[in-house]
Amino acid sequence: MTSDSATKPRVLVVDDAATVRLYHTSLLSEAGFEVAEAANGLEAVEAALITAFDLFVVDVNMPKMNGYTCVETLRSETVGTAAPVLMISTEDRPGDADRAYEAGANLYLVKPVAGDRLVRIATMLTTGKDEQA
Repeated sequence: MTSDSATKPRVLVVDDAATVRLYHTSLLSEAGFEVAEAANGLEAVEAALITAFDLFVVDVNMPKMNGYTCVETLRSETVGTAAPVLMISTEDRPGDADRAYEAGANLYLVKPVAGDRLVRIATMLTTGKDEQA
């Protein structure tokens, strides 16, 4: 985790759908995360060059730069972030999850994702602990 224990974990929510960003941002903010938003992969990479995030929640299908390319770029030497990446998509075809993991994602979920599940996973990915266990 890049944040010290006295600060809230920083999460970047990346999705081209404003309603989805708002939903995820609201859930994570209420759970105690500091949340920023990006409308596409390009904005996410630009944000990651400026701010250290503890978690990225990334949609797959977006304009300008899709989620796979975004994650590959986040993992590249240029950006070099080691923060966990949770990819969320409506895509549930054979190979979609494999492609996400090959790009560098830590977890791949298919939408819709229940709010409590999103918060629980975000907590586990940023702290290494299951707060509900």
